[in-house]
Amino acid sequence: MSQPSAPAPTPNRFVALLSRAGLDWFLLALLGVVGLAYWQPDVGSKTSPVPWHLITTVGVALVFFFYGLKLNLDKLREGMRNWRLPLVVQLTTFVLFPALALLVKPLFGTEKGELLWQSIFFLCALPSTVSTSVVMVSIAGGNMPAAIFNASMSSLLGIVLTPLLTSLFLHTGTGGGQLWGLAAQLLWQVVLPVGAGILLNSRFGALVDRHKAALRYFDQVTILLIVYTAFCESFAEGIFSSYEPADIAKLSAGMMGLYLLVFALVWGLDRALGFSRADNITAVFCGSKKSLVHGSVMASLLFPASTATGLILLPLMLYHALQIILASSMAQYLGRQSENLSPRMS
Repeated sequence: MSQPSAPAPTPNRFVALLSRAGLDWFLLALLGVVGLAYWQPDVGSKTSPVPWHLITTVGVALVFFFYGLKLNLDKLREGMRNWRLPLVVQLTTFVLFPALALLVKPLFGTEKGELLWQSIFFLCALPSTVSTSVVMVSIAGGNMPAAIFNASMSSLLGIVLTPLLTSLFLHTGTGGGQLWGLAAQLLWQVVLPVGAGILLNSRFGALVDRHKAALRYFDQVTILLIVYTAFCESFAEGIFSSYEPADIAKLSAGMMGLYLLVFALVWGLDRALGFSRADNITAVFCGSKKSLVHGSVMASLLFPASTATGLILLPLMLYHALQIILASSMAQYLGRQSENLSPRMS
């Protein structure tokens, strides 16, 4: 008598979720490039013979061009039908987050604390993610067309609003005549590539969809190069020498608290406004995210003369890791709830 075959092992749902988001290896790679920068900071600094600035500049332009190619205007128009939902998401992203950062500014009184607060405010001024937000909304059972619209609209608004907010509240080194230089740099490196991609979407959008996995890797490699060179500069100048491991632990706890607070506030507001469950899910996942892609790119543009760019990116990297971990568990929980509610509603 033949023995019954052993059941196939059930894949870890959390690992599968990270794989769907394209981030299963990326968090480890981020830690790896930071460690490499600490070990050999001169390789990625301005003294290196490798033209890192040119490489990352071209990479940034291509990232935004491919992003424009992914934007389908029909899907965006479909997501605009419920105007209250995008209003809540965009106000959360560009008003609530910066307001929370301004509220805690008195807690950062020292010179060291001021630089850390600037990095936190920069995080709060960034737009939402696109791919991760849409993946989480899909798993949680939210409104997918609205998720695509809101995440994409947030990214487009961030091209203008992130530089505007940082110029109003931070010292970005772009005063006076440098503002025109920054505007020109944003125009040809961000705005024009996005615009060209949108115009070519109808012709090449399907091709981009077929190769979206490869394009995601390109985005991630570009981010890794930006993070690597930024931390090389910061380590070479000793920017982190005055920060203890306890400071990093406190910052991580603060980033977790920020995510949970925004998530709870938006969830409560949506319930008060009478949003449907699907729209509520979309609002909290699109409104609580921050984009590492835009943050890495904008940091190199807005703080070009700063050797502290690595520190500017530190809260964003911590928030990015935490939002993936926290949002994935929340999305799975809400997704199970949605599955249980579906038979009752049918």
